[in-house]
Amino acid sequence: MEAMQIVPMTAEWVPQVAAMEQITFSEPWSEQSLRDAAEDERYCYLLCMEGGKVLGYAGLLLVGDEGQVTNVAVLSEHRGKGIGTKLMQALTAYGRERGVANFFLEVRAGNTNAQGLYAKCGFAAVGRRRGFYRMPPEDAIVMVLSL
Repeated sequence: MEAMQIVPMTAEWVPQVAAMEQITFSEPWSEQSLRDAAEDERYCYLLCMEGGKVLGYAGLLLVGDEGQVTNVAVLSEHRGKGIGTKLMQALTAYGRERGVANFFLEVRAGNTNAQGLYAKCGFAAVGRRRGFYRMPPEDAIVMVLSL
């Protein structure tokens, strides 16, 4: 079996990523939005691949010396195997190489598994955005990693 690897997202993988968005998030990015991000130099999407299949992905938007983590997902049957950690480490390394000093993200207040992943990767909760998510309504925890 082919070993897992972290690779940049290219157009050929967008349909698999879009399908994961649909099953993971209540307000998923569209396939077109993901295609646009893949072609935009301000974005970086990294995929965890194995045997031609996307197991997980993570996205980053670069704005000056800041990096906004846009979305992170791992197929449910592959969670708990360190894929999210590998993706976040690769994403923050990519940002660091491009001069990012602070990484930001929002995560659902009730998503304690994701919060644990981000904390493990060095992020700290710094605030709450009331009513940030709409479907279903929920607050967001703002987390930051400062280098």
